[in-house]
Amino acid sequence: MIDDARADAGAATYRGFLFADLRGFTAFAESAEPEELMGVLREFHAAMGQLILEHEGTLERFTGDGMMIFFNDPVPVPDAPARAVRMALAMRGRVETLTRDWRKRGWELDFGVGIAQGYATLGAIGFEGRWDYGAIGTVTNLAARLCGEAKPGQILISRRLFGAVEDVVRAEPVGELSLKGFSRPVSVYNLTGPAD
Repeated sequence: MIDDARADAGAATYRGFLFADLRGFTAFAESAEPEELMGVLREFHAAMGQLILEHEGTLERFTGDGMMIFFNDPVPVPDAPARAVRMALAMRGRVETLTRDWRKRGWELDFGVGIAQGYATLGAIGFEGRWDYGAIGTVTNLAARLCGEAKPGQILISRRLFGAVEDVVRAEPVGELSLKGFSRPVSVYNLTGPAD
């Protein structure tokens, strides 16, 4: 797969990108025992990994308590935007179950998501002996910034993505947010659930 990715590197492709991470994890990491910390990450990654596979997303990377997932690459899938939002809703539901158990143990953790779609360059990134398949582009930054702005339990999506999925989900406008790295405010929607 890496050889093919290197051959295709530099081609901008239209894809969906999702960033997700745990809220309160830094404070938790300061007070938790290493075994507890790794236990939470194992539970979280296992639950999210199952959903990524079910929705045919591609996990680009884990970043501690966070993850970046994209859709429609390297394997094309139909209805990638709908898959991304359905997966995000499923993730939120799964994390609600996890957090109930974590709170019983005194751990105040939650979950936030940002999703955007647009053009990005995908391909092999790295050096001989250490290649990763990754994505670079404004859309990946937008998804990451939306994730950073999401309140606990919130899924923030870009206006472009909302236009592609408004028949399959319910969302409410948040307004225009000033996001780091973007010269103009960005129109954002809060994903509330599947369409009735």
